Amino acid sequence: MTPEARRDLAGLLATARREGRQIPPPHDLPEDAEEGYAVAEEVAALLGWERRGWKVAATTPEMQRRLRATEPTRGPIYARFVTDSPAVVPHAPLLDPIVECEVLLRLDRPLPPREAPWTAQEVEAAIGAALGGIEVAECRFPMDALPAMSAILADGAGNGHYVVGPEIPGWREADLAAMPVALEVDGVRRRIGCGADAMGHPFRVLLWLAEALRRRGEGLAAGDLVSTGTCTGMLRPARGQRMRARFGDDCKVDLAFA
Repeated sequence: MTPEARRDLAGLLATARREGRQIPPPHDLPEDAEEGYAVAEEVAALLGWERRGWKVAATTPEMQRRLRATEPTRGPIYARFVTDSPAVVPHAPLLDPIVECEVLLRLDRPLPPREAPWTAQEVEAAIGAALGGIEVAECRFPMDALPAMSAILADGAGNGHYVVGPEIPGWREADLAAMPVALEVDGVRRRIGCGADAMGHPFRVLLWLAEALRRRGEGLAAGDLVSTGTCTGMLRPARGQRMRARFGDDCKVDLAFA
């Protein structure tokens, strides 16, 4: 893309977000992931919205196949779209929403920019809490005309709304990889998975993100929230439905679509 085309796409996406609408994919799109992320940074700068953390997606080979990605992807979580469980989200304004149950990690220590790679031990020590969560992913491009993944990255990797649930009991000692995760719709179980669906373990997702940001001269701040990828695949919600995500036996996250 030329610098002008990149600015134009960033402007279109920022306007679409402010106005809550979708746009047809323009002819000139990012050529690769790096260009997509560069456009996303310009979109974030134009919006000026507070960032609460990061989402990571495509954390399994199956999700990468479905999303047409070759590696995990990342996008910002905006504070204005983060709510606590139980949450109510109006369905009508949503743009091709997809519901996903995800382990959320909240940092209580920063992982600042540096030259040396992060270790798994350092990253895990920065985690202050592992929480149950629901992502309602959205896309500013219509689902029936989706462009290449590089353009989805320009759109913040399909970021949307995030529902934050309670802390997963005993998360630091528990086997989060083996933890069952289920999504219920109006009391009926519709999707099942486990913590290992997030890159083998949710903590590995945080390490991947910390390294991806480090290589760009960026870092993570104390208080950041990291959504670690779906453990239950993807499900389209309907207006009036009530969702409940279960993480193990004692962590529940509730979301209703008004």
